[in-house]
Amino acid sequence: MSANPVVLITGASRGIGAATAIYFARHGYDICLNYKTNDVEAKKVAQQVQALGVKVLRLQADVSKEVDVIAMFESIDRVFGKLDVLVNNAGILKPQMTLLDTDAQRINEILTTNITSAFLCSREAIKRMPNGGSVVNVSSGAAKTGSPNEYIDYAASKGAMDTLTIGLAKEVAQQNIRVNGVRPGLIYTDMHRDGGDANRVDRLKQKLPLGRGGQSEEVAAAIYFLASEQASFTTGSFIDVAGGL
Repeated sequence: MSANPVVLITGASRGIGAATAIYFARHGYDICLNYKTNDVEAKKVAQQVQALGVKVLRLQADVSKEVDVIAMFESIDRVFGKLDVLVNNAGILKPQMTLLDTDAQRINEILTTNITSAFLCSREAIKRMPNGGSVVNVSSGAAKTGSPNEYIDYAASKGAMDTLTIGLAKEVAQQNIRVNGVRPGLIYTDMHRDGGDANRVDRLKQKLPLGRGGQSEEVAAAIYFLASEQASFTTGSFIDVAGGL
């Protein structure tokens, strides 16, 4: 069993997930680094983590699929023998469009990837936290705004993430497991390119009270805080990392 605390971060090959892996590694955590397909980028993140003197386990898995999730956690059991923190970060964004242009395939893919994954990974993580632990769900400011005319399907998936956070926090509180969420806003990540608007942050940043876009590392710091003992009396709560939005 690892002497260091162990964190699993889903969707950790880029953006907020990658920054979170590096942030936790700097604080002495061994890293379980999940990714779906991008092995090249996952290896780069793993190398950065290893350079910080901790262990890293790369885990290629589609976390929207139950069989993949179970196999992933079994690998964590074999290598580390425990899990202290789960960060549900995996998610996708589709090109901007109104509801009238969407179809069931798009909607179901977003909901399955963004929210079913969080349910499955949370279930398996909780089984491995007999002495307590922490789950941090990466939601979005879109859960509050609804993202009209852009991607209300994505926003709806993040609204579901918030509901999961609140309900699960109450369900497992007596097991000394805390569940909290972070809602990033306009953050400089590749996800905006996935939505067909690579310059979205620069286009909209002046509308924010702080007048700038955020960095992945700023979100990672909020995630780490909620997972840490500094937030030991915090559960079912959210930190908005959204520039005042």
